[in-house]
Amino acid sequence: MNIATSLTNRQVRLAQRPVGMPGPECWAFTSEPVAEPADGGVLVKTLALSLDPAMRGWMNDGKSYIPPVGIGEVMRAGGVGKVVASRNPKFAAGDIVSAMPGVQEYCLVPEDQIRRSGLQRIDLRAGSLTQWLNVLGMPGMTGYFGLLDIGSPKPGETVVVSGAAGAVGQTVGQLARIKGCRVVGIAGGRAKCDWVVNELGFDACIDYKAGNVKAALKEHCPKGVDIYFDNVGGEILDDVLTRIGRGARIIICGAISQYNNTTPVQGPKNYLSLLVNRARMEGMVVFDYTERFPTAVAELAGYLKDGRMKSREDIVEGIDNFPDALLKLFSGANFGKLVLKVADA
Repeated sequence: MNIATSLTNRQVRLAQRPVGMPGPECWAFTSEPVAEPADGGVLVKTLALSLDPAMRGWMNDGKSYIPPVGIGEVMRAGGVGKVVASRNPKFAAGDIVSAMPGVQEYCLVPEDQIRRSGLQRIDLRAGSLTQWLNVLGMPGMTGYFGLLDIGSPKPGETVVVSGAAGAVGQTVGQLARIKGCRVVGIAGGRAKCDWVVNELGFDACIDYKAGNVKAALKEHCPKGVDIYFDNVGGEILDDVLTRIGRGARIIICGAISQYNNTTPVQGPKNYLSLLVNRARMEGMVVFDYTERFPTAVAELAGYLKDGRMKSREDIVEGIDNFPDALLKLFSGANFGKLVLKVADA
């Protein structure tokens, strides 16, 4: 059990809270020796981390659905890793696991933190390492429960999803198609729009960088919008609100257009459309559904296996590149689920 004694753990810690876009001054790179797990504990080597828009919210000092990352703490992040030492009968060295290891090369999980950290073995027969951070991970769970539980799609309905080429959007659109809906994506750039239509099977995709989103929604959703899965907020949410139909459901998953604001968040201007159309707007937090993740994973893994679902990951290598990689989310530079590769298995 002396495997850990010669190892060094490199970490990225939150040094200060950002105002607007998080710059290099927000991060501190630290190193410390890797400790052995105590009785019941597990030591995990981080292989890859999920970089998600929610991380920007976790950096703010304010009330939210989860406590903020403290100054000086390792930055919170979900990921996949390999057990390198275990004193817990449920885990063995060599197991591939998912957890919330944070932005660091090794994560020591005490016995009383195993459930809270979400530490669980994953089956690479169901999907690749990066797919376990995408369709089979938190983004996939977000898309699955947001669409099915809150959206309640019915065959023939029109579903619009923003951030269509991103991690959550790609799952939402494909799942809606499988459930028999007409799907219109919104994404930035012709390449992303072509991909979600030609590769993922969306019925149409609106390039918000090319011009008039409202006019394009009118063209592609002539009967109105039944379900809108919102990942971006801002003006696009306002545009969709002008096209919703009676009884529409709007899932508020995120508002990436607003996360780095230094001015107050822009709320929906067209919210009275909810009243006129007897529509519903509801927020969702994926952590509310953790007990049901296995059901979703089983269904989505089946779609990956039979080819009805595809996934795309945008992989950046090296923990030193974390600060710059995170910023790709907010410029729209990532194409697919953004993943930080930390080490080889």
